[in-house]
Amino acid sequence: MKTRSYRNLPIAVLAAFALVLAACESSTEPEEEHYEPEGLELVMGGQVIASYDGDTQSWTGELEVDEGEETPHISVRFVDHDGDPIQLGDDTYLEVAIEDESIAEFEQDTPGEFGGHLHGHMEGETDVTFMLMHGAVGSGHADFVTTPVHAHVHDHG
Repeated sequence: MKTRSYRNLPIAVLAAFALVLAACESSTEPEEEHYEPEGLELVMGGQVIASYDGDTQSWTGELEVDEGEETPHISVRFVDHDGDPIQLGDDTYLEVAIEDESIAEFEQDTPGEFGGHLHGHMEGETDVTFMLMHGAVGSGHADFVTTPVHAHVHDHG
C-alpha cells in the first residue's frame, strides 16, 4: 500500500503557495480606490486658464501675471481621462517647482494645498511644474508630474 504516487505534489504545493501569495498581496492593497490622474486644470475666478493633458504631455494655455503683482487664487484640479475632477486621498498634496524664482514664485497659503497665487517678481518667462505628491508634506514622492508650463511676467509700466 506504500506505492502512492507523489507526482502531482509539486503542482499542489505551487497552487497552495500561489493562493497564500495572492491573499498577502490583496491584504496589503489599500481599501480605497486608487486615484489615477490623467491631467490637470488651473482654475482662476471659475475659469480654466490652463490645462495639462497627461497623454500628450502638453499644455493648453499659460500663466500670466504683471510684474510686482500676484494673481487671484489659482486652484489646481487633477482630472481623469474624461476631464472630470478626481477624488484625492488625504495623504496627497501639491508641490510646485518654478525654474527661476527671481522671475516668479508660486505661493501656497497652506503648504501642500491644491492652489495658490503666482507672484510676478520681474519681467520675463520661467517654467512651472506641478507635482501631485503622496505622503507627508515635504517628504512624499511624486505620483504625477506635469511637463513645465510657461509663466510670463509682464512689465506693468
